[in-house]
Amino acid sequence: MTVKPKAGKRGKKSRRVRLEDIAEKVGVSLSTVSRALAGEKGVRADVRERILEAAKDANYTIPTPVAGKKVILAASSAAMIDYVRNQFTLYVLEGLRDRAQALGLDIVTRAVADQAEEKVVLEEARADPDVAGLLFLTVDDEGMLAATRGFGKPVVLINGDDPYMWLSSVTPCNRSAAHVATDYLIRLGHRRILFLMRPGRRTIERRREGWHDAFLQHGLPWSDDLVMPVDDWLPDLAAQAVSERLRSGGLDFTAVLAAGDSLAVGAMMGVQQMGYSVPQDVSVMGMDDLPQAAFLNPPLTTMHIPMRELGGVALDLLRDALSGFASPVRRVELACHIVERQSTAPAKIKA
Repeated sequence: MTVKPKAGKRGKKSRRVRLEDIAEKVGVSLSTVSRALAGEKGVRADVRERILEAAKDANYTIPTPVAGKKVILAASSAAMIDYVRNQFTLYVLEGLRDRAQALGLDIVTRAVADQAEEKVVLEEARADPDVAGLLFLTVDDEGMLAATRGFGKPVVLINGDDPYMWLSSVTPCNRSAAHVATDYLIRLGHRRILFLMRPGRRTIERRREGWHDAFLQHGLPWSDDLVMPVDDWLPDLAAQAVSERLRSGGLDFTAVLAAGDSLAVGAMMGVQQMGYSVPQDVSVMGMDDLPQAAFLNPPLTTMHIPMRELGGVALDLLRDALSGFASPVRRVELACHIVERQSTAPAKIKA
């Protein structure tokens, strides 16, 4: 007969200490423990000290506090131009600053147009012990990304991705968002859907891929002539491109998906200048959901991009890298959704 040993202290598996355990021991809420260990504001000094002592006693790995540290935001020329021309970068910065305030971080912005300017910023950050890390906003240049290797402090990309996955990054779900938008137009009966884009950035190329994915999913034919490049994000240039296409080839499409709201504005202008109406003749859809989209004539159907959240999540990625916990480099994509307004309608005919 086999006798099972009694379960004693040695027979019990040790359980990982949770934040709930520390909260119960100190007699405070879970959110208070979380804020205290993260170094965030809003926790009394004596309570914070008790929480830290309880965490140490329980052998809980305490994240490195970031309050009082600086983070350098290196913004590319593309980001600064965007800041002047429309509000995408503005809202990213608002979200970044709100999250920085909650964490007690100071954001220092630097413009970087090329690798020489980037080198200056990296040297500044490396030499300053108060700099916790760097955020790169709208940077695609692989030389600039490669220069951060061996930097020694965390670097996170905002609205950009590192093809080699050296750096963590946060972007909208560009490919799937464009896929969802195109699928929406296809389900309205549209078959000839122009994709209006400003080439050059990987994030926008992901949107073109998502547009293409939807055609493949539905088994529909597509051709390169449906991709319409524009030299800049200015609505006037988009209007010119659309009106010239209509003038030379007639109405050979029933819908336009623009890679940004500013291009969608131009597409509507171009259609209307040629005597057609939106959405009766041509449906137009954007991507961004900037505030003015609701006040266009007609109001613009668009994909809502979580602009403010991009900045906040980037700072959380940076804080995670400083926490002392081993974690792999991550590429975070934030979900987007359709905001349906009056610039889209069922197709008159299936072209």
